[in-house]
Amino acid sequence: MVSKAQYEKISLSFEGAEKGMSYGKPSFLLFKKFFTRLRDEDDSVVLIVGSIDERDMLLEVDPAVFHITSHYKDYPAVLARLAKADTKTLRGMLELHWRRIAPKRLQNKPSSPAGSHKRGKKTKRAGR
Repeated sequence: MVSKAQYEKISLSFEGAEKGMSYGKPSFLLFKKFFTRLRDEDDSVVLIVGSIDERDMLLEVDPAVFHITSHYKDYPAVLARLAKADTKTLRGMLELHWRRIAPKRLQNKPSSPAGSHKRGKKTKRAGR
């Protein structure tokens, strides 16, 4: 279970994330673009995914957590029930979306969500 406070803390932990409005609803924005929002009507959060195929796979694999409404049927987004989701999954899905829309210069910073999971750089060995 993810509380609303945990969801807000996770959402705002990404560089460039801020509270704002999207289509008249309180949302979290990332570099002035929609990032995620809480749907009070069903205590779910809107998560943007890479494709409709990815969304459909999530719906099939874990229907207790993921669902959609007719509004999202033609859009690469999925809804996640806070009561059934876990913080690791939520953070991971938001990080994937962060990577898709964050400027490249931020993605390589060690303090960025994407940069914090990067493998160490390879170094050239002498004699090669």
